[in-house]
Amino acid sequence: MSGGDTAGRLVRPFALTGGRTRPSRADFTLISTVTAVDPPPARAPRPQPEHQRILRRCAEPIAVAELAALLDLPMSVIVIMLCDLLEAGRITVHPPHPVAATVDLDLLQKVRDGLGRL
Repeated sequence: MSGGDTAGRLVRPFALTGGRTRPSRADFTLISTVTAVDPPPARAPRPQPEHQRILRRCAEPIAVAELAALLDLPMSVIVIMLCDLLEAGRITVHPPHPVAATVDLDLLQKVRDGLGRL
């Protein structure tokens, strides 16, 4: 390729996914957290450089959206690459915690009143 895009990339995003446009799994949302498995599984193949970048960022739990922002890659590309890593046993994924179904109106009233006093 000659040159790169405005972000300085020499490889186009579709090349990072092997031309795939859809993830192989539905495990990931914007706020799912991913963490690298340490130590990596013995049978896991050596990851590609792009996967290595993801694994370095996932040393501590990180949200999928934050990972995409830090690596300056589209969400769709990150999710496809995370699917590869999950299937290889290199990461774990944790869905977001469910939000309570009931709203504590008393607490909201206290917050509103407190903000009004500021």
